[in-house]
Amino acid sequence: MQPSKSERGVRIPLLRKPGAIPGMWALEFYRSNVGKKAVMAISGIPLLLYVFVHMLGNLKLYQGAEEINAYAEWLRFIAYPGLPEGGAVWALRVVLIVSFALHIHAAVSLTIANRKARPQGYQSKREYAVASYAARTMRWSGVIVGVFVVYHILHFTTGHAHQDFIEHDVYHNMVTAFSSYPVSAVYIVANLLLGLHIYHGAWSLFQSLGWNNRRFNPWRRSFATAFAAIIVIGNISFPIAVLTGIVD
Repeated sequence: MQPSKSERGVRIPLLRKPGAIPGMWALEFYRSNVGKKAVMAISGIPLLLYVFVHMLGNLKLYQGAEEINAYAEWLRFIAYPGLPEGGAVWALRVVLIVSFALHIHAAVSLTIANRKARPQGYQSKREYAVASYAARTMRWSGVIVGVFVVYHILHFTTGHAHQDFIEHDVYHNMVTAFSSYPVSAVYIVANLLLGLHIYHGAWSLFQSLGWNNRRFNPWRRSFATAFAAIIVIGNISFPIAVLTGIVD
């Protein structure tokens, strides 16, 4: 029996053409929309994990200067002396940079492809509503979040955008930065947009990887909502805590 068109459509990207260079199948797969969606989902996983862990670490702000600065010091010396000072952090940064680059490239490529072709229908009206809203917000929120990430690095990592920056004094840098209403406003707005991006990213991640079942959709929605809410609430609590004098 001959395979159906849908079966052939799924298998084609994974087949190696006669005479093709070994390993080129991955590039061929990525050229398809299915491949780009898979790469976008997979590259989003380390980014989501990092944002979550980063927020958890920053909660040490509430324990005082000694605790959060000790945590930052510990990060610098992970796997030392097996790795040089800051080696593990830089390895993580490389993974994040690669993931970020793949994520952006896949997103831009899919956006261009979607504009050239009519979008494929979704299984239900509910999924269509969620997905269409994601398509409208993910693009501009992603761009704004990307710009914010650059600003955040210049602000708290390199200190180029922080006039009172003191290297290795995380507590001082956070308190002095968030004592400014404009800076706090930027962080709060950026994190609200980040929450939208995370919600729709976490929701669509399962579908992009083929883990889509109507029985699990309520769980997917609950997970995406809770995950985004935890990160947003945690992150915006820092500028609010400084402005209200809870942390000084």
